Amino acid sequence: MTTAAQVEEWRPDLPGAPSLKQDIDMLGEVLHAVVHTGAGVSFIVPFSIAEARTFWVDQVLPGVRDRTRRVLVARWDTRIVGTVQIDLAVPPNQQHRAEVLKLLVHPEARRHGIARALMTELESIAQDEGRTLLTLDTWTGGNAESLYRSMGYIAAGVIPRYARGSLTPELEPTTIMYKELSRPAALATPHRTLSLARRGQGEVEGWRGEASSAANDLDSRRASARRGR
Repeated sequence: MTTAAQVEEWRPDLPGAPSLKQDIDMLGEVLHAVVHTGAGVSFIVPFSIAEARTFWVDQVLPGVRDRTRRVLVARWDTRIVGTVQIDLAVPPNQQHRAEVLKLLVHPEARRHGIARALMTELESIAQDEGRTLLTLDTWTGGNAESLYRSMGYIAAGVIPRYARGSLTPELEPTTIMYKELSRPAALATPHRTLSLARRGQGEVEGWRGEASSAANDLDSRRASARRGR
């Protein structure tokens, strides 16, 4: 019986982290295996293990180090068997959202709930980052699309002939999906506090208005009394 995978954030920049070279080798192995089983994840065969490792070093690691990209890994003991990424590098007017990238599970580790566990943790990270909208694209009709739908992702549309699979020259459609997340209470509190503060300010202004009106009324009565003497 296979033990449950341990999902954790990949932080090779921290002291005491596992060997970067070993992790890159394992991540490269996952990507290489996925591509060679036909997944449409940007690469096509022939695709070498060296190319797979280069992807992690050149395209992913810089973002991990500057914290614009956060990566989760699933491990069986020390072996990495799955991964997913969240890209936080979005334009200034879209800081509420993030993009889900490269949900990969090694063929030997599938059907053990690893993809779902990775996505569940990714959504928690998105909320911690203050992101309330996740977007992604996935191969139309694939197992990943079914997973996303079961987790509440909504299909915004399908683009025909979007990209080819890794093993065939035919162009395949892709489904664009999104999911709106609730804002964590800790992040929502300042907005509530501000709202309450504004309401309190409004009440004070109201009291000031009432007091001013009462004072004006009193002055009018005094003036009338003086005229009647």
